[in-house]
Amino acid sequence: MSGPDQRPALPEKAADTSAESPWPVRLLSMRIAEYVEKMSVLWVEGQVVQLTRRPGQRTAYLTLRDPDVDMSLSVAIQVNALDAMATPLTQGARVVLQAKPVFWTQRGSLMLDARQIRPVGVGELLARVEHLKRTLASEGLFDADRKKPLPFLPRRVGLVCGRAGAAEKDVVENARRRWPTVRFEIREVAVQGGNAVQEVMAALQELDGRPDVDVIVIARGGGSVEDLLPFSNEALVRAVAAARTPVVSAIGHDVDTPLLDHVADWRASTPTDAGKRVVPDAQAERHGVRHSRDRGRRALQARIASERRHLIALRSRPVMARPAAMIDARRQELDALTDRAHRRVLASVHRAADQIAHLRAQVSTLSPLSTLERGYAVVQHRDGRVVMDQADVTVDEVLRVRVARGDFAARVVGLPGSSG
Repeated sequence: MSGPDQRPALPEKAADTSAESPWPVRLLSMRIAEYVEKMSVLWVEGQVVQLTRRPGQRTAYLTLRDPDVDMSLSVAIQVNALDAMATPLTQGARVVLQAKPVFWTQRGSLMLDARQIRPVGVGELLARVEHLKRTLASEGLFDADRKKPLPFLPRRVGLVCGRAGAAEKDVVENARRRWPTVRFEIREVAVQGGNAVQEVMAALQELDGRPDVDVIVIARGGGSVEDLLPFSNEALVRAVAAARTPVVSAIGHDVDTPLLDHVADWRASTPTDAGKRVVPDAQAERHGVRHSRDRGRRALQARIASERRHLIALRSRPVMARPAAMIDARRQELDALTDRAHRRVLASVHRAADQIAHLRAQVSTLSPLSTLERGYAVVQHRDGRVVMDQADVTVDEVLRVRVARGDFAARVVGLPGSSG
């Protein structure tokens, strides 16, 4: 049995801890430090977003950020390693460094202890961009059939541009010069450096979610290859491909072709070109309306003149000079046709009358009444049956005898071969 000063043994594994038997903070920190200590020295790539170097100190500190997502790590590096670089390290630079992960138990933080640092060359960056370009192209993100047409006259233009940059002015002024009443929804963001990708993506998604924004322009002025790298970022390119609203890419100059140019629904050579493309030219549209109206007027006048000539030609015909002449000719034709029809009807009636008389004579000759008129008679029983055989009658039976002019009753008084 343990004494009053003895405490229960701590669990050996993290899975064995419980509310009744927890680990103290120091033990957890030590275990994490032991786990991190087992990690090997490694090479890691990122973007320098913060560099702190104080005079007289042998250690400098920087923040290494992932250029694609919002994640970063703190790095400690010897000053002499920085001094060994061919060019001074600046914020926004892409670097690879050799480091050992270290967990500081006092502060509970993870840091990289850097041993070497090297800049990522422009050639290597461009090679990666080219590889990403082939990958995205194989997925069909650059296909023309998936690009959306730009609206003829957008209700509102979304503009993503740098803060206090010339690109915003170029787009807005050129658009309003063509269509003075165009409205803009502007989002000023970082267009270079470590935060550029995230800020541009956030502005794009916000504008894409607005139902009144019909087209989005992403613009920035020219710059070095490193400055334009955010617009070849895979996450940004995929966000543009997934946007519901048509997107115009206006990055740099005509010779600059970041991957955003390939995935956007329209690629403008410059921000100025984008301002001219997103809205129609009001003066040109007015000229087109006037031209169409003039063409319509000329076509209508030509049609009226043609119909007038046709009407004059009709009125100059003889029949139009004396309209009754045509009626007289038709009246004569009508009289002739009426007379011919009358004669044909009469002839048909006469033929039909003769045929009826002939048939009546035949019927009279063949009718039973004609036979009776020659002295024959029809003898019937009471029930109307005609007597066909003497065996059908009996003595004293009253029979009906029909002659040519009436009928009478007769009683059978005897039959051949019978007595009585």
